Amino acid sequence: MREATRLYGSADPPSVNAIAQAAGVSRSTLYRIFPRRTTLLDALEIAPGPGTRQRVLDAALRLLASRSLADLSMDELASEAGVSRANLYRLFPGKSALFRAILLAYSPFEPVMALLVRAADLPPDQVVPQVVLAAYQAVARRRGIVRTLLLEITSMAPETQQAFAETGARAFATFGGYLAAQMAAGRLRRIHPMLAVQSLVGAVVLHLLAEPVFSQAGVEAPGGEEAVMEFARLWLRGMRPEG
Repeated sequence: MREATRLYGSADPPSVNAIAQAAGVSRSTLYRIFPRRTTLLDALEIAPGPGTRQRVLDAALRLLASRSLADLSMDELASEAGVSRANLYRLFPGKSALFRAILLAYSPFEPVMALLVRAADLPPDQVVPQVVLAAYQAVARRRGIVRTLLLEITSMAPETQQAFAETGARAFATFGGYLAAQMAAGRLRRIHPMLAVQSLVGAVVLHLLAEPVFSQAGVEAPGGEEAVMEFARLWLRGMRPEG
């Protein structure tokens, strides 16, 4: 066991043959004691290696493309990611923790929050285009994730609602607070701040969902960063104070 622990401490997990050789036993004997390599890992309580967390998140996204978080089996996720069940739960104690990590890694919430903290005192004509661009760039390379996140967030499942409350809800509230301050300063038309947020975010999200559909259907429509920046300009024009 000490030899196996030493081997598993390396960055690259060893083969079964290497473990057996280091332990001074035959491969068949090792398999009799530990039917699977993951069983050995569980017994040794080895901490996840470098890159394991990202591998699990990528595997979760692949699985969530064809099923909901509620239907996702953590055992299946461990197998898909090539990690032990014990290490999976060390990284993500449950589905809520897993989905929260997905939101932090792949959604635009964190980049937008960071931008709003830096630019809280700047006027809307500077901040809103930056917010739209940051949100678009965060998901543009993984367009499929927009649909996955939307389906999960709107499912109202306890796991996803808790994760969204800790990430997305804070981002929306922060953006709404910024817009409310700008309205109070006379820089924006006065409407409910959350309606203002939805009118901007809704246009960008619909564009992200529709762009690949239009492309496959042969429908010509502007795309990319210039398209979402145009949404920002239209929103700013519509939100100008009356008079």
